[in-house]
Amino acid sequence: MAADAVETALCSGKSLTNRPKNFARSPSLHAHLKSLNSTDSNRSALLFSVIPHLLNAVSEVSKALRNSQEVSLAGTANSFGDDQLNVDVVAEDLIRASLAQCPAVRMASSEEDPVERPVSSVVSATSMSEEQYTVAFDPLDGSSIIAPNWTVGTIVGIWDDGGSALGLSPAKQQIAAVLGVYGPRTTAIVAVRFPGTEGSCFEVGLTETGCEIVRPDIKLSSSSSQVKTKYFAPANLRAAAEDERYMRLVSHYIANKYTLRYSGGLVPDVVHALVKGHGIYLSPVTGASKAKLRRLYELCPLALIVECAGGKAIDPMDGTDILDKEVANCDERGGLICGTAEEVDFARGVLLGEDQG
Repeated sequence: MAADAVETALCSGKSLTNRPKNFARSPSLHAHLKSLNSTDSNRSALLFSVIPHLLNAVSEVSKALRNSQEVSLAGTANSFGDDQLNVDVVAEDLIRASLAQCPAVRMASSEEDPVERPVSSVVSATSMSEEQYTVAFDPLDGSSIIAPNWTVGTIVGIWDDGGSALGLSPAKQQIAAVLGVYGPRTTAIVAVRFPGTEGSCFEVGLTETGCEIVRPDIKLSSSSSQVKTKYFAPANLRAAAEDERYMRLVSHYIANKYTLRYSGGLVPDVVHALVKGHGIYLSPVTGASKAKLRRLYELCPLALIVECAGGKAIDPMDGTDILDKEVANCDERGGLICGTAEEVDFARGVLLGEDQG
């Protein structure tokens, strides 16, 4: 399918039911992506085929979830040994089917199938794109909270040079990321950062009939003093019982009247900060609490999105930027501190003992 036809099919521009007449019409996805393409004229396949197809996949996964009233073990495990849910398998299949429509996507791997393999494109070889990308994705992040019907998500990283995402510089060659958010509404956060640019982060609302740009420019506050409400999301709070520095950090948030916003889901907790314009998400690593987040499928895409929104994402073990380290293998894991830059710097100081407190 031609790039314009793909975009038109996904984002028909139809009015939302009961939308107020005075509601300003959001710019179309095509127009917004076209404005990004002006900085790099060689990215038309990424912007007008790969990203729209991934957004379409998010929409399809959302429909599947709404029709999957029975969430249960699929009776299989992925290569990491994690038990798979029936919805994990469905999401995996839907995303891979969308990727197969993109001749610019050469390789793909996922948390459910963590081996980089060529994408079997259904598009004829004559339409192969000069652009080549590798996609790494977590089809359904949040399995532990999906049964009680809490918000979950999809995490996707898009890497330049379609041979592999391993051994590359995440800061330079992971050039786009998508977070699908399945809650009361279905939305997606998209980040695009071409080499030499600051990057762009925006939010798309998805419906069964089309999509619209909800927030054309997502930005985290540059200073906590400028926000009325400060948010914190402390993952693995039990680790505070074994790590005095983490306990001190959590106590700081409580003493300074930060608002707790933690669901247990990586995607909704990070997206909450992005939407509110302030927040800190912490997933520390201690002797008894090992790293759980996989760098290729979760940490790198999230870090790109947070950085494009003006925030920071660092490794709590040594304070280095998540995107400064190459990914050596598909199962490489780490901790995460991300969010408003000022808050990340403070958390780093406490957790690494740099604050002299």
